[in-house]
Amino acid sequence: MTVRRSAGLIVAGLAIVLAAGIPTLWAATGTSLMERISGAQVDRAQMAEARVKPALERDLRQLGLRYGAPVFMRIFKREKELELWIEGDAQRFVHFRTYPVCTYSGELGPKQREGDNQAPEGFYRVAARQLNPQSNYHLSFNLGYPNAYDRAHARTGSLLMVHGSCVSIGCYAMGDEGIEEIYTLAAAALAGGQRAFDVHAFPFRLDSTSLAGAGNSPWFAFWNELKAGYDSFEKSRRPPRIDVRDRHYTIREP
Repeated sequence: MTVRRSAGLIVAGLAIVLAAGIPTLWAATGTSLMERISGAQVDRAQMAEARVKPALERDLRQLGLRYGAPVFMRIFKREKELELWIEGDAQRFVHFRTYPVCTYSGELGPKQREGDNQAPEGFYRVAARQLNPQSNYHLSFNLGYPNAYDRAHARTGSLLMVHGSCVSIGCYAMGDEGIEEIYTLAAAALAGGQRAFDVHAFPFRLDSTSLAGAGNSPWFAFWNELKAGYDSFEKSRRPPRIDVRDRHYTIREP
């Protein structure tokens, strides 16, 4: 047997072994062969945290805040802003940073049905299971639409996210740089013991003057319900407790 023929048989045999083993490898690990050879599957969220955590910790310390403390978020459509608040002393939340919303789809007003391309408005809660570190839009978390109020009003739709990139079909797109900080702080809070964090999505800042100027909107009554939650946080700097009774939001002081 020549050396060339022996080498050919070895290569062919190796190919057969690898081909037979690949399905088992995929089934057992959920990773590709190249990922297994390289050592581990890349965790996008961990890579993002490594990039942004040092600067976040520095900026939090300057405000007397702790990395991993509970978080709270408010979104304002018209202003195209997402506020991120961190719990400080006496369980009062401190404004940490305001991020520009790169884009959202639809107009002012809540989402009502699947396919209307509206971004939600209302009071939402996000638990760890709603975080997606493998999102098609870099990183994301599911707002939890439809919530109890939405369901009471027969609103439909699903998978409404806050995510990276700058495209939206009913979501709030924050850009990749923005979502890395937002996602990292949210994940750290949940890992640190916060069971779920609140996200309040508003059409605009619901001060009395702005709301009075929207008196002709068909959503004026709905926005008045949201204003009660807006006012509660403005007063206490603590996210209020939100319930739904008789198809209406009820706001309880924290």
